[in-house]
Amino acid sequence: MDARLIPLPNAKHFSNKEMESRSEEFYMHIRQRRTVRDFSSEGVSRSIIDNCILAAGTAPSGANMQPWHFAVSGQGEARKIIREEAEKEERDFYQTKASPEWLKALEPLGTDANKSFLETAPFLIAIFVKSYGILPNGSRVKHYYATESVGIATGILITALHNAGLSTLTHTPSPMGFLNKIFKRPKNERPFLLLVAGYAEKGAQVPDIQKMSLGEISSNII
Repeated sequence: MDARLIPLPNAKHFSNKEMESRSEEFYMHIRQRRTVRDFSSEGVSRSIIDNCILAAGTAPSGANMQPWHFAVSGQGEARKIIREEAEKEERDFYQTKASPEWLKALEPLGTDANKSFLETAPFLIAIFVKSYGILPNGSRVKHYYATESVGIATGILITALHNAGLSTLTHTPSPMGFLNKIFKRPKNERPFLLLVAGYAEKGAQVPDIQKMSLGEISSNII
């Protein structure tokens, strides 16, 4: 095996007490994260978005292929087109595609086909999965666990944006092929989701929901 290995950089070994404190502090911070649908148009520095994308790019990926691309849209003319295309797909979803069971599950969240946040928020980040890579000579290289890898990177991105003080919303219009055209992405990339990022509008409201307890999401095997 011809692997180039280096010493683990910045390795840290905290005491149990320190780790308990750090883990609890992080949990108390991240539990405040909420998906919002009412965004302020107040500007956000692009460098903040870039730093968070760099954080997402540190995610592990199958064979280190890093099969993601983050296409950023500020408050330009493209945003109106994105909203129009997304709302067209959403109307179709609510009127013909979604089952009664699915619509009932969405009722407590108060969602509908109106997606004004796609035009209001200072930034949209379209996240793409690279199904395969293209080498300089034009040949293809297989990407392993591409969807799983991009899912992990997206989680880090959402966490990084929350840590920076911004609110987010994940949006997945179906189908999402129109995003390739708008963001001028090649055919080896497919849209994963749209991430809305910015400040929550003053007085924004969110659904009254609760997260599951530790006992509901975790178990022990002895």
